[in-house]
Amino acid sequence: MRRREFLSALPLLPSQIGLDTLRQPHPRLIASNQDISRVRRLVRSNEGARSVYAKLSAEAAQIMKQPPVEYKLIGPRLLDKSRTALGRVYTLGLLYRLEGDRPILTRLVGELRAAAAFKDWNPSHFLDTAEMTHAFAIAYDWLYHVLSDEERVWIREAIVNKGLEPALAFYENRRGWTLATHNWNQVCNGGITLGALAIAEDEPARAGRILRSAVESIPRAMASYAPDGGWNEGPGYWAYATRYNVAFLAGLDSALGTDFGLSQMKGFDKAGDFRVYFSSPVGKTFNYADASDALGPAECTLWLARRFNEPVYAWQELELLKQSKRAHALDLVWWPGKIQSPAEARWPLDKYYEGVQTAFLRGSWTDPGTMWIGAKGGDNKANHSHLDLGTFVLDSQGERWALDLGPDDYNLPAYFGGKRWTYYRLRTESHNTVLIDGENQDPKAAARLLTKQFTPPLASVAYDLSAAYPAKLARHERTVMLRDRKVFAVRDEIAAPRDVDALWGLMTDAAVQCDGRRAMLEKRGKRMEARITSPENAKFETVPAQPPAPQRRNEGVRKLVVRLPGKVRQVKIEVEIANGA
Repeated sequence: MRRREFLSALPLLPSQIGLDTLRQPHPRLIASNQDISRVRRLVRSNEGARSVYAKLSAEAAQIMKQPPVEYKLIGPRLLDKSRTALGRVYTLGLLYRLEGDRPILTRLVGELRAAAAFKDWNPSHFLDTAEMTHAFAIAYDWLYHVLSDEERVWIREAIVNKGLEPALAFYENRRGWTLATHNWNQVCNGGITLGALAIAEDEPARAGRILRSAVESIPRAMASYAPDGGWNEGPGYWAYATRYNVAFLAGLDSALGTDFGLSQMKGFDKAGDFRVYFSSPVGKTFNYADASDALGPAECTLWLARRFNEPVYAWQELELLKQSKRAHALDLVWWPGKIQSPAEARWPLDKYYEGVQTAFLRGSWTDPGTMWIGAKGGDNKANHSHLDLGTFVLDSQGERWALDLGPDDYNLPAYFGGKRWTYYRLRTESHNTVLIDGENQDPKAAARLLTKQFTPPLASVAYDLSAAYPAKLARHERTVMLRDRKVFAVRDEIAAPRDVDALWGLMTDAAVQCDGRRAMLEKRGKRMEARITSPENAKFETVPAQPPAPQRRNEGVRKLVVRLPGKVRQVKIEVEIANGA
């Protein structure tokens, strides 16, 4: 997004963005004293809120037994320590405000003192700096009236010297994360802006520069939600980016009484929809890009539910909180007044996201064993992407049958550099698509939607995957279908100017028995039957999915493939999968 474009989308000019409306009393970040009073009443009257409070109390009891964070890098990152400190601040900070327990305050100040003594907050990997600044901002603001003058001084100094000053160097040189269109932008702008707002009355010049720079920078990333709320870094980074985007907006609103119109940017109001749709009935996500398939609570959805009056987001978060052993302090601060399931809200069963070329098809909103599919065209150039145009995941009978392996260890050599496409989990061969001549897809390729159909008897999306192998294929159209809400089918129509080897593949951790054009998948006593409907001379086989060390071994995983008798110039491969007897 060009600078002129996103500035024109804002209701205010940068020169009009300032601290004139700063709320002077502390606390002013995210949770006011009125919010805390409401949470006290909520915990007394609401069983779900009491359960969250109990989880936070149990976590606090564990924190009280643990030593403060230490300066220790993992690879190039201090991020583990920054996140640990941030989580402790929110948990202990909220409980202190609710209970006034002096040992909690003492432990929390000890955490801050340890991190303030670090030589730096690792600005070379600026996420680390931003998250630690976030932690210090919330602690300073929430505890302001019970901190001593001496404690306020060294906390402010840490925020300025280890957070704001390194950030200003990025802003003033217009480099790095300030220009990014992905999660780094939201995380860094979010954490740093909260730090600036926390101490703005003592550092008005610095805070004003930070504020103007951040409000100018963050629309670059927020534009990535357009037009319909999707996120091309996958569900894991949807959560990371959106959590910080929400913290940024909530901090602006609570401290200044305005978010400068940023929450009105196109697509942001539908970001919560995307999370509901990428979540499967078995409690997993469509984990494309560098994402695990784990689905846990995300407190930011409760803020989104409030801001955009969408009780389905709140319903999902409360359902996930019931299943989770952990919770976030802001789950209580943003606790909803109304919830509604997607079925009650009459949400469509199928959804296509234009911005990220991703579709979700399902049999039912209420049957936990229903068939559910996530499928993507996608863009291999997207941040954190894998070479996986056309991939899909498949759930049925409460199990995942076609899976995405997710990321490998970020600390592998050049994982984000020159060796990225040598690692198995990131290569095309480990994804549920068609591998041509055993080679990777073009890292610069993108796929586009050709057609979509969402009707009760047939839900389908068709993608043009021709660009995945521009030197090898003249045409590759992939159609992913859900027939009669209970039969999955995928059809690949391929044409090439010269003979190519085309290998259809599906990654699974089910036990597999192949019998020519049929294969039986079995998992925990449940079965799925796969059948090749085209071509007649193809057969199923399995191939290993275990790369060499130090890559992750993928124990128990295998790849079900459709083996053609030879190379082809033109072929239609079609596979159906349905519940087995």
